[in-house]
Amino acid sequence: MGGKGGKYYIVSDSSDLDTMNPKQGTLRHAVIQTEPLWIVFSADMTINLKHELIFNSYKTVDGRGANVHITGNGCITIQYITNVIIHNVHIYHCLPSGNVQIRSSPTHVGWRGRSDGDGISIFSSRNIWIDHCDLSKCTDGLIDVIMGSTAITISNSYFTHHDEVMLLGHVDGNVPDSGMQRSITLEKDACKECRGAEEDIFTWSTMTTPSGKCMP
Repeated sequence: MGGKGGKYYIVSDSSDLDTMNPKQGTLRHAVIQTEPLWIVFSADMTINLKHELIFNSYKTVDGRGANVHITGNGCITIQYITNVIIHNVHIYHCLPSGNVQIRSSPTHVGWRGRSDGDGISIFSSRNIWIDHCDLSKCTDGLIDVIMGSTAITISNSYFTHHDEVMLLGHVDGNVPDSGMQRSITLEKDACKECRGAEEDIFTWSTMTTPSGKCMP
């Protein structure tokens, strides 16, 4: 569903200068809004994040028609929300960050501890779809799906130059992860140049449906 039925939001500014009061026209300003939004980009751009980019529910980030790169500190955090689609973006060189105030909605600014440097961190969230994205060279995982996140689909995406690509579930015995459900489709060459690609999908106490030409 993502931002279906919502207004179009055009990202025209690649800057990320203020995490507490993001500028209108930036990706950070778009993803924290409360209403459903279909987010598109006015031109090719590289967004160098100052700190982690925290999403609100009911958002579609649609990179079609532009060459969109997201990199820098923290990268993408999807936490305690629902209905997000991220399509056709490049995410790479994500670094740990934190110990800073970050706005997560128009009415809330909160203190964030140190992040791990994941490309995309999905935490206690539902109905998330990552599709046709390229991820590489992040400090921790490229995509982590933990703490009871369910109805997560990762499809047609490309993972390169990384070890420990995906974490699905936090640890054996962790109760919130016991009911997790995900679908992962890895097509041919999706794991190119990932060390031990088939073994780089770690699942703990979860229900995962892997498919595609890259699977063992």
